[in-house]
Amino acid sequence: MSTVESSSSAVQQPPSSTLPLLGDSVMQASTSSASSSSSSSASSQGGGQGGNPVGVPLDTQSSGEPPSKKQLLDGASSSSGGGGSGGGGASSLSSAAAAAGTHEKLAYRISTALCCAVCLDLPKTAMYQCQMGHLMCAACFTHLLADGRLRDQIATCPNCRVEISKSTASRNLAVEKAASELPSECQFCNKEFPYKSLERHEQHECQERPTKCKYHRIGCQWRGPFHETTEHERNCLHPQKSGHEVMFALEAHDVMIKEEKKMFNTLIDLLSYEKIIFNDLQMKPYRTDEYVHKLFYETARFSAFNQQWVVKARINNSQRDPHQSNDRTITYQLILKTKTSTPMSIHFFALKGPFSDMKVSTQIYQHYFTETSTESDYYVLPLPDGIGGTGSSECNRMLANKGINFRLLMFLLNK
Repeated sequence: MSTVESSSSAVQQPPSSTLPLLGDSVMQASTSSASSSSSSSASSQGGGQGGNPVGVPLDTQSSGEPPSKKQLLDGASSSSGGGGSGGGGASSLSSAAAAAGTHEKLAYRISTALCCAVCLDLPKTAMYQCQMGHLMCAACFTHLLADGRLRDQIATCPNCRVEISKSTASRNLAVEKAASELPSECQFCNKEFPYKSLERHEQHECQERPTKCKYHRIGCQWRGPFHETTEHERNCLHPQKSGHEVMFALEAHDVMIKEEKKMFNTLIDLLSYEKIIFNDLQMKPYRTDEYVHKLFYETARFSAFNQQWVVKARINNSQRDPHQSNDRTITYQLILKTKTSTPMSIHFFALKGPFSDMKVSTQIYQHYFTETSTESDYYVLPLPDGIGGTGSSECNRMLANKGINFRLLMFLLNK
């Protein structure tokens, strides 16, 4: 009878709060086994009169209020979790997939916001911005400056048309650092890597990168993924070819080696000349007064071998509209400005000087200067690392500068 009186008195008391206290759930969880055992014993002793009311949850017995929606959902989730672990595993997998999809979308949106306004690609080296904040990668920035030089116009931002130059534009280091951490897809294996390590992966680590056979010097034309190289070389037929067939393939390779050897031998011979001189020069742009203005570069006069000289250069062999061509080359000539009574056999070539960041290969030229022949032919300035070997990217970088700095070596052969 004491159990029945205590439960009835608990029901008649007014609720102290409309919501259960924070400790109610903890107390219920810790005393669930005790309450169940006591209720079962009370029901057996009281004949079912002192038990819990049917349909009333345990957490509403003390407050007298119906359970909230959150409590019912929590109870359902706990019961489903307690009923089996399959539902919990499926929900965790779905949440992980949703998080991965959100991460990919965020990375794509960030890369879209940080890309170059011209080529729509992430920067590989430096990233410049105009005065209004529009981004341009180093290659496109120098290309715009070079186009402005060739058109004889002021270079402008492709978005807002504000003037851009090396003095007004600035590098955005924050964008460069952020872009280097973004994932980028390898062009060979289609896997994603941080942008800063993508180049190293594509050149040295990717198993799908295109590779030549080690017998390509004797004529094998195979080119395939790196992981197939070992299997191909094991079955390659070129090592079993006859000497006659191998010699035919080596002829082209020998021609290239002979050209390089000839150049180095010529350079060694030139260094033994008595009269050798070099000058650190700067070519500045100017335009002709013709109907169609042509762009030329020219140095100031300099002295060599008691004579006055000038170096002159032009773009794409004075093409009418060089800005409409993606392939750009620089050719230069050596001009004798004073009269000479004796012929002069001059060897000369240009190379990078102490005040220049120009990338140029070595190519030696020769001209025989006389009273009637004071200008050499136009010779190509060999610029490497260009698309298709044309050196267009390096040419654009040089045109973007106010002047072209280089060192000119000259050798005079005494007779």
